[in-house]
Amino acid sequence: MRIFIFKSEAKPDLGAFAGDLAGLQLPSQFKPWRVVGAIAPDGVPPYKLSRDVIEAAIGACGFQLFRLGKNE
Repeated sequence: MRIFIFKSEAKPDLGAFAGDLAGLQLPSQFKPWRVVGAIAPDGVPPYKLSRDVIEAAIGACGFQLFRLGKNE
């Protein structure tokens, strides 16, 4: 699965992973969302996050949220 990485424009410290480039299932209260990258099907996610956990969350609800650190 290719995973797309998003950043919330409304809440700059909030990021998300989604399985679709449009981010259709991302929470609307944090719109607009901007794509900032992608992870190849065999790639390692950033921020030392587990790919298995991310894929499980995407499968269950369409996305996974995460907080960006001050230096991200």
